Amino acid sequence: MSTQTLDLSKLSDWMKKNVCDFSGPLSAEKFAGGQSNPTFKLSAGDRKFVLRRKPPGQLLASAHAVDREFRVIAALQDTDVPVPGAVALCKEDEIIGSMFYLMEYLEGRVFWDPVLPELNNDERSAVYDDMNRVLAAMHSINVADVGLGDYGRPGNYFERQVGRWTKQYRASETQTVPAMEELMAWLPENMPAEDDRVALVHGDYRLDNVMFHPTEPKIIAVLDWELSTLGNPIADLAYQVMAWQLPRDAGITGLAGIERKPLAIPEDNSYVTSYCERTGRDEIKHWNFYLAFCFFRLAAIVQGVKKRALDGTASSAEAESRGNLVQPLAELGMSYMKD
Repeated sequence: MSTQTLDLSKLSDWMKKNVCDFSGPLSAEKFAGGQSNPTFKLSAGDRKFVLRRKPPGQLLASAHAVDREFRVIAALQDTDVPVPGAVALCKEDEIIGSMFYLMEYLEGRVFWDPVLPELNNDERSAVYDDMNRVLAAMHSINVADVGLGDYGRPGNYFERQVGRWTKQYRASETQTVPAMEELMAWLPENMPAEDDRVALVHGDYRLDNVMFHPTEPKIIAVLDWELSTLGNPIADLAYQVMAWQLPRDAGITGLAGIERKPLAIPEDNSYVTSYCERTGRDEIKHWNFYLAFCFFRLAAIVQGVKKRALDGTASSAEAESRGNLVQPLAELGMSYMKD
């Protein structure tokens, strides 16, 4: 079965047994996004669900962990971090060809362009402030209290992440990229000492991975938890700020070349300061390392997307073109290889 279709007969039978008060007929519509885990809107009468599935075929080790996504969404139901309702998890491949889970379908807005051209200045400012608020709330959760104390290994976060993504990159490498080679050599040699703060880390916290209220600049759901784990929370903050450095025409739209002040979009420093105030930090040292790491990690992720496109298992038609971003992303990372 391809990533584009579902066996609705088998899925409907499974949902009758595993979803409270479910009745068909069932229909499915694939969302355009979801580079990694194909995502579908399911409809049955007046009820709607979202299905996230692991892609079929041979996959990189530890990738596409939809069971981990489901676990963290279920754990966050009664916290200050807004998430969709967790409905059901299916670990068996026999139903639709791969593991999947169901969550609540929410009506809201997902913004794809960080310039937010559809909003006025007050709304833009409020959107970015709410992203900052929710990120701080996420990193302030007591992971043990919500049952996520064993969700990842505490300590040596960046050492483990550099090792993991180097291995993932090598497994999906299709050609030699000199800038990636330099980053992979520089990062282990310039690793800052870890502090003792361990938090729930989203791993892909950016504008288009949160859903806003239909009319208000308020986040109603944080989405796409595939890369979440326990670790150093600065990784999430740096990743969000890193994404703003990307050019407008890179396929992953950034804010490079945009005058932010006239648009009421926060500058990097003010955004970081707001986060520090909300989380009780005085400062963040080694900021350039964190940005270089984030560019390296994104380049490794994009390389995996490119490899899946070449293998015919990528979820999106844009996957192969985005794979061409590996070199420019790595070169941007190299620009932060300094103290």
